[in-house]
Amino acid sequence: MVREMKDFERIAVGHQRPIPDGEAYVESLRGRELRVFLLGERVTEPVDHPVIRPSINAMAASYDLAVAEPGLATAESSISGRRVNRFLHITESAHDVVMQNRMQRRLGQITGTCFQRCVGMDALNSLYSVTFEVDAEHGTLYHERLRRFIRHCQELNLVVGGAMTDPKGDRSKGPVEQADPDLYTRIVERRDDGVVIRGAKAHQTGCVNSHWVVV
Repeated sequence: MVREMKDFERIAVGHQRPIPDGEAYVESLRGRELRVFLLGERVTEPVDHPVIRPSINAMAASYDLAVAEPGLATAESSISGRRVNRFLHITESAHDVVMQNRMQRRLGQITGTCFQRCVGMDALNSLYSVTFEVDAEHGTLYHERLRRFIRHCQELNLVVGGAMTDPKGDRSKGPVEQADPDLYTRIVERRDDGVVIRGAKAHQTGCVNSHWVVV
Protein backbone atom coordinates (compact mmCIF):
# COMPACT_ATOMS: atom_id res chain seq x y z
CA MET A 1 0.00 0.00 0.00
CA VAL A 2 0.99 3.66 -0.09
CA ARG A 3 3.84 4.47 2.26
CA GLU A 4 3.70 7.25 4.83
CA MET A 5 3.91 10.77 3.38
CA LYS A 6 7.35 11.37 4.85
CA ASP A 7 8.68 8.33 2.97
CA PHE A 8 7.52 9.17 -0.55
CA GLU A 9 8.38 12.84 -0.10
CA ARG A 10 12.00 11.75 0.31
CA ILE A 11 12.05 10.00 -3.05
CA ALA A 12 13.30 12.36 -5.76
CA VAL A 13 11.28 12.65 -8.95
CA GLY A 14 13.67 15.12 -10.59
CA HIS A 15 11.98 18.27 -9.24
CA GLN A 16 10.07 19.68 -6.30
CA ARG A 17 8.02 22.28 -8.15
CA PRO A 18 4.73 21.72 -9.99
CA ILE A 19 5.07 20.76 -13.65
CA PRO A 20 3.36 23.56 -15.63
CA ASP A 21 3.28 22.21 -19.18
CA GLY A 22 4.38 19.51 -21.62
CA GLU A 23 7.89 20.86 -22.11
CA ALA A 24 8.55 20.89 -18.36
CA TYR A 25 7.10 17.39 -18.10
CA VAL A 26 9.55 16.05 -20.68
CA GLU A 27 12.46 17.64 -18.79
CA SER A 28 11.23 16.11 -15.52
CA LEU A 29 11.92 12.65 -16.96
CA ARG A 30 15.61 13.26 -17.61
CA GLY A 31 18.46 11.96 -15.46
CA ARG A 32 16.49 9.36 -13.51
CA GLU A 33 18.95 6.53 -14.29
CA LEU A 34 16.20 4.01 -15.02
CA ARG A 35 17.23 0.52 -16.13
CA VAL A 36 15.50 0.48 -19.52
CA PHE A 37 16.20 -2.08 -22.25
CA LEU A 38 14.81 -1.96 -25.78
CA LEU A 39 15.38 -4.86 -28.19
CA GLY A 40 18.08 -6.20 -25.88
CA GLU A 41 20.07 -2.97 -25.61
CA ARG A 42 20.36 -0.64 -22.62
CA VAL A 43 18.81 2.80 -23.18
CA THR A 44 20.83 5.37 -21.26
CA GLU A 45 18.35 8.25 -21.65
CA PRO A 46 14.84 7.15 -22.68
CA VAL A 47 13.72 10.75 -23.30
CA ASP A 48 16.02 11.01 -26.33
CA HIS A 49 15.38 7.56 -27.81
CA PRO A 50 13.60 7.87 -31.20
CA VAL A 51 11.28 4.92 -30.48
CA ILE A 52 10.32 6.00 -26.97
CA ARG A 53 10.08 9.76 -27.51
CA PRO A 54 6.79 9.74 -29.49
CA SER A 55 4.99 8.15 -26.53
CA ILE A 56 6.52 10.77 -24.23
CA ASN A 57 5.25 13.47 -26.58
CA ALA A 58 1.76 11.96 -26.39
CA MET A 59 1.90 12.09 -22.60
CA ALA A 60 3.11 15.71 -22.78
CA ALA A 61 -0.04 16.55 -24.75
CA SER A 62 -2.10 15.81 -21.63
CA TYR A 63 -0.25 18.65 -19.89
CA ASP A 64 -0.59 21.07 -22.78
CA LEU A 65 -4.31 20.37 -23.15
CA ALA A 66 -4.78 21.35 -19.49
CA VAL A 67 -3.15 24.71 -20.30
CA ALA A 68 -5.03 25.27 -23.57
CA GLU A 69 -8.45 24.00 -22.44
CA PRO A 70 -8.59 24.09 -18.61
CA GLY A 71 -12.36 23.76 -18.57
CA LEU A 72 -11.99 20.39 -20.25
CA ALA A 73 -8.73 18.96 -18.90
CA THR A 74 -8.64 20.27 -15.32
CA ALA A 75 -10.96 20.05 -12.32
CA GLU A 76 -11.33 21.50 -8.82
CA SER A 77 -10.00 18.95 -6.33
CA SER A 78 -11.50 18.67 -2.87
CA ILE A 79 -8.35 16.80 -1.82
CA SER A 80 -5.74 19.48 -2.50
CA GLY A 81 -8.10 22.43 -2.77
CA ARG A 82 -6.69 23.46 -6.12
CA ARG A 83 -7.40 23.07 -9.81
CA VAL A 84 -5.61 19.93 -11.00
CA ASN A 85 -5.08 17.95 -14.17
CA ARG A 86 -8.17 15.83 -14.69
CA PHE A 87 -6.02 12.70 -14.90
CA LEU A 88 -5.20 13.25 -11.21
CA HIS A 89 -8.74 14.13 -10.17
CA ILE A 90 -10.92 11.79 -8.12
CA THR A 91 -14.38 11.84 -9.68
CA GLU A 92 -17.12 13.21 -7.43
CA SER A 93 -20.09 13.35 -9.80
CA ALA A 94 -21.56 12.04 -13.02
CA HIS A 95 -20.39 15.28 -14.62
CA ASP A 96 -16.79 14.42 -13.72
CA VAL A 97 -17.12 11.05 -15.46
CA VAL A 98 -18.54 12.69 -18.59
CA MET A 99 -15.72 15.25 -18.63
CA GLN A 100 -13.12 12.51 -18.30
CA ASN A 101 -14.55 10.89 -21.39
CA ARG A 102 -14.62 14.15 -23.34
CA MET A 103 -11.03 14.89 -22.36
CA GLN A 104 -9.90 11.44 -23.50
CA ARG A 105 -11.70 11.85 -26.83
CA ARG A 106 -10.05 15.23 -27.36
CA LEU A 107 -6.59 13.85 -26.60
CA GLY A 108 -7.26 11.00 -29.02
CA GLN A 109 -8.04 13.55 -31.72
CA ILE A 110 -4.87 15.49 -30.92
CA THR A 111 -2.41 12.63 -30.59
CA GLY A 112 -3.93 9.86 -32.70
CA THR A 113 -2.47 7.34 -30.26
CA CYS A 114 -2.46 6.15 -26.65
CA PHE A 115 -1.65 8.97 -24.22
CA GLN A 116 -1.05 6.48 -21.42
CA ARG A 117 -2.60 8.15 -18.37
CA CYS A 118 -5.99 6.42 -18.34
CA VAL A 119 -5.00 3.35 -16.29
CA GLY A 120 -3.36 5.47 -13.59
CA MET A 121 -6.45 7.67 -13.38
CA ASP A 122 -8.73 4.64 -13.11
CA ALA A 123 -6.43 2.98 -10.55
CA LEU A 124 -6.50 6.02 -8.25
CA ASN A 125 -10.28 6.27 -8.50
CA SER A 126 -10.69 2.55 -7.77
CA LEU A 127 -8.32 2.66 -4.82
CA TYR A 128 -10.10 5.70 -3.42
CA SER A 129 -13.30 3.70 -3.11
CA VAL A 130 -11.69 0.41 -2.06
CA THR A 131 -9.49 1.91 0.68
CA PHE A 132 -12.49 3.75 2.12
CA GLU A 133 -14.43 0.50 2.37
CA VAL A 134 -11.45 -1.42 3.78
CA ASP A 135 -10.89 1.19 6.49
CA ALA A 136 -14.59 1.23 7.39
CA GLU A 137 -14.56 -2.54 7.87
CA HIS A 138 -11.13 -3.07 9.46
CA GLY A 139 -10.26 0.23 11.14
CA THR A 140 -7.12 0.67 9.01
CA LEU A 141 -5.64 3.93 7.71
CA TYR A 142 -5.14 3.18 4.02
CA HIS A 143 -7.64 5.76 2.78
CA GLU A 144 -5.95 8.70 4.50
CA ARG A 145 -2.53 7.54 3.27
CA LEU A 146 -3.91 7.35 -0.25
CA ARG A 147 -5.41 10.84 0.06
CA ARG A 148 -2.02 12.23 1.12
CA PHE A 149 -0.35 10.50 -1.83
CA ILE A 150 -2.94 11.86 -4.26
CA ARG A 151 -2.55 15.36 -2.82
CA HIS A 152 1.23 15.08 -3.24
CA CYS A 153 0.81 14.09 -6.92
CA GLN A 154 -1.75 16.83 -7.52
CA GLU A 155 0.45 19.52 -5.96
CA LEU A 156 3.45 18.59 -8.13
CA ASN A 157 1.29 17.65 -11.16
CA LEU A 158 2.89 14.23 -11.57
CA VAL A 159 2.08 11.33 -13.87
CA VAL A 160 0.76 8.23 -12.11
CA GLY A 161 0.77 5.06 -14.18
CA GLY A 162 -0.84 1.72 -13.41
CA ALA A 163 0.55 -1.81 -13.70
CA MET A 164 -2.36 -4.13 -14.37
CA THR A 165 -1.48 -7.33 -16.26
CA ASP A 166 0.20 -10.47 -14.95
CA PRO A 167 2.81 -12.35 -17.06
CA LYS A 168 0.40 -15.33 -16.92
CA GLY A 169 2.87 -18.19 -17.50
CA ASP A 170 0.80 -21.25 -18.41
CA ARG A 171 -2.52 -19.64 -19.37
CA SER A 172 -4.38 -22.93 -18.92
CA LYS A 173 -3.66 -22.73 -15.16
CA GLY A 174 -4.74 -20.34 -12.44
CA PRO A 175 -2.37 -18.21 -10.31
CA VAL A 176 -1.82 -20.78 -7.52
CA GLU A 177 -1.20 -23.54 -10.08
CA GLN A 178 1.77 -21.87 -11.78
CA ALA A 179 5.21 -23.47 -11.49
CA ASP A 180 6.66 -20.03 -10.73
CA PRO A 181 4.53 -18.26 -8.07
CA ASP A 182 6.18 -14.92 -8.91
CA LEU A 183 4.26 -14.79 -12.20
CA TYR A 184 1.43 -13.25 -10.19
CA THR A 185 1.58 -10.48 -7.61
CA ARG A 186 0.73 -11.97 -4.23
CA ILE A 187 0.96 -11.31 -0.50
CA VAL A 188 3.93 -13.05 1.10
CA GLU A 189 3.82 -11.48 4.56
CA ARG A 190 1.24 -9.72 6.73
CA ARG A 191 2.50 -7.24 9.35
CA ASP A 192 0.98 -4.74 11.75
CA ASP A 193 1.88 -1.87 9.40
CA GLY A 194 0.62 -3.49 6.19
CA VAL A 195 1.47 -6.28 3.77
CA VAL A 196 4.55 -7.33 1.79
CA ILE A 197 3.92 -8.28 -1.84
CA ARG A 198 6.06 -10.14 -4.34
CA GLY A 199 5.62 -11.05 -7.97
CA ALA A 200 5.39 -9.34 -11.33
CA LYS A 201 3.17 -7.08 -13.39
CA ALA A 202 4.09 -7.21 -17.06
CA HIS A 203 2.08 -4.56 -18.84
CA GLN A 204 2.33 -0.85 -18.14
CA THR A 205 2.31 1.28 -21.29
CA GLY A 206 3.59 4.48 -19.68
CA CYS A 207 6.06 2.92 -17.24
CA VAL A 208 9.09 4.81 -18.56
CA ASN A 209 7.05 8.00 -18.83
CA SER A 210 5.53 8.01 -15.32
CA HIS A 211 6.75 9.51 -12.05
CA TRP A 212 4.89 6.89 -9.99
CA VAL A 213 3.41 3.49 -10.84
CA VAL A 214 0.48 2.02 -8.92
CA VAL A 215 0.74 -1.78 -8.77
